[in-house]
Amino acid sequence: MIEVHAYIEVADLERGIAFYCDGLGLSLKRRLSPSWVELGGANLPIFLLGNRPPTATLAGTQVQRSFARHWTPVHLDFIVSDLDSVVARLTALGATLDRPVQPAEYGRMANLADPFGNGFDLIEFSGSGYDGVSR
Repeated sequence: MIEVHAYIEVADLERGIAFYCDGLGLSLKRRLSPSWVELGGANLPIFLLGNRPPTATLAGTQVQRSFARHWTPVHLDFIVSDLDSVVARLTALGATLDRPVQPAEYGRMANLADPFGNGFDLIEFSGSGYDGVSR
């Protein structure tokens, strides 16, 4: 089985730690460098990369890092048991709710962005969750 890690870039590492730990109940597992930490408490390792240089070299080109709101087809879904309280806690910590909480065949979902523009979803399962919609 392949091992998967999730990396999230944040403009301010300490604020990122507070957001993901206080907001989602993750914990600071270890500091790997002054700009790289591992969070525990999820079913895969989540790393935060912070305090990065304002530019990155990609394919030989200097690219400006941006923490403005963005969308990517690769994102994280956090499964929670009380969607409304987690949405309230995260928005108090600086998240933005992109659209109202919506019902789904498997429960309810909220689409958010962290304070650094990274999109993610919160999902609260009902009944048998995804098993109730598998065909």
